[in-house]
Amino acid sequence: MSESTGTDGKKSTNGFSEQERAAMKERAAELKKEASRGRGNKAAAEELDVLAKIAEMEASDRAVAERIHAIVTANAPDLSPKLWYGQPAYARKGKVVCFFRSGQVDKERYSTFGFTTAGNLDDESGLWPTSYAVTELSDKAEKALVALVKKAVG
Repeated sequence: MSESTGTDGKKSTNGFSEQERAAMKERAAELKKEASRGRGNKAAAEELDVLAKIAEMEASDRAVAERIHAIVTANAPDLSPKLWYGQPAYARKGKVVCFFRSGQVDKERYSTFGFTTAGNLDDESGLWPTSYAVTELSDKAEKALVALVKKAVG
């Protein structure tokens, strides 16, 4: 395997940083766990996984993630919480629509709330944002987040 130094200054193998490789391993473990659960209480178990992951976060990220979880579950009840690359996400029929990435876990200066192509955010202009930096949620930011989540599932 070839080894190089990534843009973050950390050694990487085949172009992936240590964090990226860890996220891929977490995703593989998530898929294995999902497959073993069957149909029973899968949704409840996945929400517990998300809440446990949020509880592990540093205080500042935990506060934001808890608020985002409350906003998404209240405004998009058809989305199911689940882990996605080791972070909280919200899916419809198994496809992730939106997600939260902890800045602390990713070793970044801010957390991110984003949307996948399954979110209906397309704009007629041909240009629209798909992720947002989040350091805290003011009332204005919460209102914007509610509107985005509603549009994404609308």
